Amino acid sequence: MKRALAGILITCAVLALFGLWAKSLKDNGGPENGMGAEALLREIKERIKPGESLYAIFMRHGVPTVEIELMREAALGVYRLGRMMAGRPYSICINDCNQVVSFTYEIDDDSYISLQREGEGFIARKVSYEYETRIAHIGGVIKENLFNDLGDPFLTYALSDIFAWQVDFTDLKPGDAFKVVVEELYLNGQFRKYGRILSALFETEGATYNAYWFERDGQGEYYDGEGNTMRRAFLKAPLSFRRISSGFTKKRLHPILKIYRPHLGVDYAAPAGTPVSAPADGVVEFAGRKGANGNLIILRHPNGYKTYYGHLLRFAKGTGRGRKVAQGDVIGFVGSTGRSTGPHLDYRIKKGGRNINPLALKSQPSRKLDGKFRREFEALITNMDKRLASIDVNGSET
Repeated sequence: MKRALAGILITCAVLALFGLWAKSLKDNGGPENGMGAEALLREIKERIKPGESLYAIFMRHGVPTVEIELMREAALGVYRLGRMMAGRPYSICINDCNQVVSFTYEIDDDSYISLQREGEGFIARKVSYEYETRIAHIGGVIKENLFNDLGDPFLTYALSDIFAWQVDFTDLKPGDAFKVVVEELYLNGQFRKYGRILSALFETEGATYNAYWFERDGQGEYYDGEGNTMRRAFLKAPLSFRRISSGFTKKRLHPILKIYRPHLGVDYAAPAGTPVSAPADGVVEFAGRKGANGNLIILRHPNGYKTYYGHLLRFAKGTGRGRKVAQGDVIGFVGSTGRSTGPHLDYRIKKGGRNINPLALKSQPSRKLDGKFRREFEALITNMDKRLASIDVNGSET
């Protein structure tokens, strides 16, 4: 009996060592890759289900749960296994003695955690994916809106962020065109995600805007063709991808009062709860209820500017008088409070007490390239302009 038991233990030990050796043969590609030569191992490859824990995963697959605490202890300081998110892939490798040899889980698009058996416990490490970078050329014409016509959420938001100071994406017209030179990141020959936009072009209302990614002293940002930073003091609009329901005018038929009166701002129609962002750095001067404006925020900005946000559903947490806000900070959410026929944002700008049409505001760039950076930048432009010229608006290269 003792000899038989000893034989079983030796067999399990050999199989476990074989599993570790076979595991070392794989090319470090993370939880989505094949296992290679480990013929004696059983591998489970799935994605986390909503509300599922590591314990539930082990129970569902009939994997022994006794080692979970050892795995969690090994992972401390690397990644908390209790934070695993639904939809992320994982793999479990089990030997013929029903022992967990390895566990991998994709933390995000850039890294995964690997737990490998070592002795009576596990060794945990966080591994970064080694992507292959390819350059893609994409072009298109606006038919409905940028989100639908570009077809990728990441590219949509990245492009709108780049041109946020030059283009009002709430007022795009059919026929407006875009071109993008962007990194594509591949893992094991398969496309995983887009990387950085290297250059882009946007044509709208008869004007053409160019943007180029350029790094100086280890810091990168986007510049226009003249070497001016794309960043301006004021964003073009305080919210994204919505339509203008009423513009700046000295005479508008009020939808409730049914009389003609000035409308010295811009109304952005948007679903209730849409985030509203500060278009420029400033300080909250007022945040509260104010008559027909409903919930209103007033921001005070440098150089005598003030911006107004009416009919808000509610204010962002911490938004109160005296709070400093940075450009792009969410300050409130679209609503229909006060005298309003439906969810929208009433956005107004004043300078020195005088109303300004938000759509006509021209803001100056914060800085410009010169000296050696200018020469490097011009060389980059020459390369990127050739790439942009090769793209037609149907997305193919000429």
